[in-house]
Amino acid sequence: MTTSRTPLVVVGDALLDHDLCGRADRLAPDAPVPVVHGTRRNSRPGGAALAACLAASDGRPVTLVTALGDDPASDTLRELLAGRVELVEVPMEGTLSSKTRVMAGDRPLLRLDDGEGHAREATREAVSAVAGAAGVLVADYGRGTADVLRDALTHTEAALVWDPHVRGRAPVPGVRLATPSAQEARAFARRSGDGEGADGAAGLRMAARDARTLVRAWQAQAVAVTLGEHGALLSHGETPLLVPTPATASGDPCGAGDRFAAAAAGLLADGELTEAAVQAAVSAATRYVAEGGARAVAAPDEPDAPAQTPAADGDTTADAVRTATRVRAAGGTVVAAGGCFDLLHAGHVALLQAARRAGDCLIVCVNSDDSVRRRKGAGRPLVPAADRVRVLRALECVDAVAVFPEDTPERILGELRPHIWTKGGDYARTELPEQPLVESWGGQVLLLPYLDGRSTTGLARRAALSPSPPAGGHPW
Repeated sequence: MTTSRTPLVVVGDALLDHDLCGRADRLAPDAPVPVVHGTRRNSRPGGAALAACLAASDGRPVTLVTALGDDPASDTLRELLAGRVELVEVPMEGTLSSKTRVMAGDRPLLRLDDGEGHAREATREAVSAVAGAAGVLVADYGRGTADVLRDALTHTEAALVWDPHVRGRAPVPGVRLATPSAQEARAFARRSGDGEGADGAAGLRMAARDARTLVRAWQAQAVAVTLGEHGALLSHGETPLLVPTPATASGDPCGAGDRFAAAAAGLLADGELTEAAVQAAVSAATRYVAEGGARAVAAPDEPDAPAQTPAADGDTTADAVRTATRVRAAGGTVVAAGGCFDLLHAGHVALLQAARRAGDCLIVCVNSDDSVRRRKGAGRPLVPAADRVRVLRALECVDAVAVFPEDTPERILGELRPHIWTKGGDYARTELPEQPLVESWGGQVLLLPYLDGRSTTGLARRAALSPSPPAGGHPW
């Protein structure tokens, strides 16, 4: 695959993860424990191997430097990684660590850990991979791979992102970005001499203080403390930047930190500013959780694995297709709606909320800027496509957005194949050109009520006629 994205080297401790998924609707007669039945087993890369696969899914070449042994778990992981990343092995003492989660639906009931393998020493090939890298992500799970390569990591000139673990050591001095979770940041801050927070600091205040402490203790250019559903807090040592999640995502959060770190590391290697990389990484982690989390990272030849087509910068179509595939595979109803959505107003919001209630996910198909211009005239759109997508994705009722360049959405509908295609009630006396296509796969076209008196054209006209703000004032 050809790509313009910067290659990334991931250094860290690979794991082999298993999920035993089933149903639990009763307790055992001999003990108050759930009985899980109808189980199916899924094996997938974990730890640094998961981070490497996620970076590769962004459409960039990835080299994984990790410790593997001669045990069956290491052999299984090699098979799972084949064709996805380039593998550079360092020798291991012991057997590869593996984790098995017993799941009832989406809820983990129990985790079993096996293997305590540890990296033994660096190799010349591993050192060369780090030395020649433009971007490096250290996914440290405390099993020695980062330790045996610490000297090479200290002297690398690459954009270096370090995702630490409480079992591991602090990052090397001078990292471009460190990405601890709030719990990890608190633990490392205590090691650096910061106590329990006697002043009563909690939540964001604690995360901000820990980030500031770690920037100085680690001599890091920046620290981003990940906050789960609340996003991330980025600090350069002074006033922090809070990057909230773009939408609420309910799902399995396992591996969301790896998704965040992999996205941030790749973008920094591409030359993005730290603030922009962290914002994009928060969005990537949110989508990852919404799309099924780690269990969606199946081997490419598994029959139930959705296609992982990398999305180009600014193109959300691949995310929309994956969302539709995931919901359809789970037996849910895919709803789609379309339009220009130039100046988002109450009529749009009411329409989208009603559409979302008709099924299990809502995908909004948006006309590109050129498409809007052809339909509405030279003065439109008032808002560029990237901003329209961002506003739409911020709505709780919207699960994904796809941009289409044509005048009508038939092509993107053919990729999404929604069960329901919705339009506003003002189309009630018009035959939609996409209706035969939707009905060809058994889909249904539905009209939804539209709030009277709301239109983008009307808003634009009133805005043009409104008085200008006084000189030096703000228009808000």
